[in-house]
Amino acid sequence: MKIYKKTLMISLITLLTIFSISPAFADTIKIGSKKFPESQLLAEMMSILIEEKTEHKVDRKFGLGGTLICFEALRTNSIDLYPEYTGTGLTAILKDNIQINDADKVYQKVSQGFKEKYNISWLKPFGFNNTYALAISKKLNIKNISELSSHLSELRVALSHEFINRSDGYEGLSKHYGFSFPNMKGMEHGLVYKAIESGQVDLTDAYSTDGNLIKYNLLLLKDDKKFFPPYYAAPIIRGEILKKYPEIEKVLNTLNNQINDQEIIKLNYQVEVKSESYEKVARQFLVEKKFIADNKAESKKENPIIKLTLQHIFLTIVATFFSILVGLPLGLLISRYKKLASPILSIAGVIQTIPSLAILGFMIPVFGIGTAPAIAALFLYGLLPIIRNTYTGITSVDPALKEAGKGMGMTQMQLMFKLELPLSTRIIMAGIRTATVINIGTATLAAFIGAGGLGELIVTGLTLNDNNLILSGAIPSAILALVVDFLLARLENILEPNGLKLKHKSNR
Repeated sequence: MKIYKKTLMISLITLLTIFSISPAFADTIKIGSKKFPESQLLAEMMSILIEEKTEHKVDRKFGLGGTLICFEALRTNSIDLYPEYTGTGLTAILKDNIQINDADKVYQKVSQGFKEKYNISWLKPFGFNNTYALAISKKLNIKNISELSSHLSELRVALSHEFINRSDGYEGLSKHYGFSFPNMKGMEHGLVYKAIESGQVDLTDAYSTDGNLIKYNLLLLKDDKKFFPPYYAAPIIRGEILKKYPEIEKVLNTLNNQINDQEIIKLNYQVEVKSESYEKVARQFLVEKKFIADNKAESKKENPIIKLTLQHIFLTIVATFFSILVGLPLGLLISRYKKLASPILSIAGVIQTIPSLAILGFMIPVFGIGTAPAIAALFLYGLLPIIRNTYTGITSVDPALKEAGKGMGMTQMQLMFKLELPLSTRIIMAGIRTATVINIGTATLAAFIGAGGLGELIVTGLTLNDNNLILSGAIPSAILALVVDFLLARLENILEPNGLKLKHKSNR
């Protein structure tokens, strides 16, 4: 029993030590963004301005998940600032459901609330109002939200998951207008436009400055009962960073009221529809507004697939290594103490059923964003196959062989390493192969918390409705899973005792 406890303790200490190590660069400003294009575009503008107008370097952590992931990253010091919206700050973060339609009052309320509650400051707004809205096909001839109540049964509605669950989204909208959609589905926002284009969806939620509204010829319904609050975009920044580097506030406040609604729609269109890079569009805008000189061309970026594939491999290998380091001893432990088998396997099974994004979200308060929480989540997902197969392999060894070993004077450790583990090689390796393949697939979601990997291409492709980008992430991920499974199968064959190999050949 002592050896198992010691092994587990060493494994957990090693795991926590590695996760707690994160490089800190005193003069590097970590700028985050949400996953949708406008947020990444604004974050790129802020990054360029800081790099051009100060001595600071910028660590870009763009494309994080929804509001709560981004804000949690800011609150836990994983990022220093990101662009947020006043209406979102009021309702989704401060949980204030008071109807306020005055933009200045909303800004003052979130500024005061964030400062007092989180020591986070709102800088000056960029100038445009990107309010939530409902977008509908123009052929239906509906202009106001209140008119929808007469067409509920005929409308095919698809809303983004975040909008459905927000008090300033569908939850509050249905109460305010007094109706609900009977034929409503939750979908990834980027995929809804494809569904509208193919005629499968009539209505969805949208941002009023969305560039795709032009591409898909959609009409924004008038909020005739004034439900949606103002959503003016502005940088929000940690108080510690503002105090330490006050020049950042001065630099970013030069963007105050410099982007109107028409301009941001045009910029979003360039990114979302014309597929121009965030850096190119942001830099061009800043040059045209004369915030920076036109003395630096858009940086040439190498093909990201190799870099992202290596990141994906790293996440998978490290996480699976720790799953083996913990899972294998646990499997051996419960094979010796069978009363522990049911609770340990049940706990590992429950972990396996928790949605991947939920586990990634739970890890942010502990590890922040980036590689550490992704590895921690993948480590947990890899435990069940390894524990279960180790337990199954050991307990399936013929009891007569164990008795023969004991009769020859073998100790418990000798029985384990010279008899049970060798005879269980195939079953244990099958569990490791399963865990590794699961982790390769799950690692694509690590992009939502800034951990990189091939999921970055998939998420960006979904956001921009770019099938080529989606495939450039999905295909290498699938190939990687097949290659790794093949290599582990070869390793399994190498590790299997020669006697068992001869037995399997004779059985064929």
